[in-house]
Amino acid sequence: MISTLTGTVRSLSNERIIIEVGGVGLSVLISPSTSTGIALGSQATLFTSLVVREDSLTLFGFLTEEVRNLFELVQTVSGVGPKVALSIMGALSPEDLARAISQEDTSAIERVPGIGKKGAQRMILELKGKISDLNSAHTYKGHQPAWREKLTNALVSLGFSPKESDMAISYVVNDLHSNDSDPAIMDLSELLKLALASGKNSRG
Repeated sequence: MISTLTGTVRSLSNERIIIEVGGVGLSVLISPSTSTGIALGSQATLFTSLVVREDSLTLFGFLTEEVRNLFELVQTVSGVGPKVALSIMGALSPEDLARAISQEDTSAIERVPGIGKKGAQRMILELKGKISDLNSAHTYKGHQPAWREKLTNALVSLGFSPKESDMAISYVVNDLHSNDSDPAIMDLSELLKLALASGKNSRG
């Protein structure tokens, strides 16, 4: 497995870099956001992921280990291959992706070329809770938006456990998103009513 490459950048475009290592030029696929952090002729280190197919060996390169690990993680989602995973890395930072998944924000993920609404929903379902498990010094747990934090605190003060409050809020978020409503612009008391109603249902 080729995990890192350090060498001289001989060719650079938005989608591909040729990096010379020990006299050999290696072609590595990158995203436009990675390209902006590299200069032609400079010494560069890339964290790489080797994708093996019957008829090809393809290297994908990233500026940080965290992004490389996330690139490999999103490919565990059914229907997401390396090309789509690279598009995700180019369109969303790890923090943005972690935030979108923790807040179940399908619209943020839908902005990635090649990901539709169903694909975004599948990503949230299959990656929920996994992004913080990335094996690196810095984990991406995502920050809760202020409204969700306040709502969680309100529910907990009313006797909900943290898990029950999270389930109730997730139910409300899904319901609002299906009606094209944004919980961030709604009044906290209204959100609390919806969460309490859904919490009663989930508690039986």
